[in-house]
Amino acid sequence: MTAPGFALFDTAIGRCGIAWGASGICGVHLPEASSSATRRRMLLRYPEVNESAPPPVVQRAIDRIVTLLRGEATDLEQIALDMSLVPAFHRRVYELARKIPAGRTLSYGEVASRIGSPGAARAVGQALGKNPFAIVVPCHRVLAAGGKPGGFSASGGIDTKLKMLRIEQAQRGLFDGDGELGFDLEQAVETLRASDPKLARVIARRAVPFATQEYAQYFRRARRVDRVSAAARQSRGDDFCPRSSAVPASARRADRRTNLER
Repeated sequence: MTAPGFALFDTAIGRCGIAWGASGICGVHLPEASSSATRRRMLLRYPEVNESAPPPVVQRAIDRIVTLLRGEATDLEQIALDMSLVPAFHRRVYELARKIPAGRTLSYGEVASRIGSPGAARAVGQALGKNPFAIVVPCHRVLAAGGKPGGFSASGGIDTKLKMLRIEQAQRGLFDGDGELGFDLEQAVETLRASDPKLARVIARRAVPFATQEYAQYFRRARRVDRVSAAARQSRGDDFCPRSSAVPASARRADRRTNLER
């Protein structure tokens, strides 16, 4: 690679920074609050190099990063990284993280186990928190246990992490979609009634509040409103089911009557 340098480049999430040296890319940084802030960060991190036009090999790496953050499939694993100053444990974490494909995630514990250090989930998190190769080493694809987002040291914190996951379509919530159920709920229940007499009696006995038009409208409304990612909802401690207070009052009354009759 040519003489060391750094450059800023525009992406779908803002202006990123990249630095390179004789042995490869030595740093990729996510956007700060402004272009000037990103430039200051690069100058502080790499005080002995100048901002310059990226050489062809670096430009190809930039093009791939831009493509990925545009939501298009591309392979960043072939980008040469200079890990000469990276501690051995961190290097093992980064090399494993690079193998996680876009749209997939692992937990800190899973990464620890796969590099032969079970029980080192916290150390994995610390290593990823110091990742100097953002995006190329996709630390945003490593989550806390239970699918929670965990930490993220870049500017914007967890919001930036979730934004990148959404771009890669890694986090799909229960109500993500176009706001429609994809089928006629009442017709589906009628079909079930007609297909099996025993099932018809069960449906009649339970009153099937969800078969009402009111309940169907509730679910359509919920699908439009709830577009928060699954990981974000889990981090707040929310569940994936509608709370009883959000269910139409007539549906709750019908369900209570059914329970009293049984």
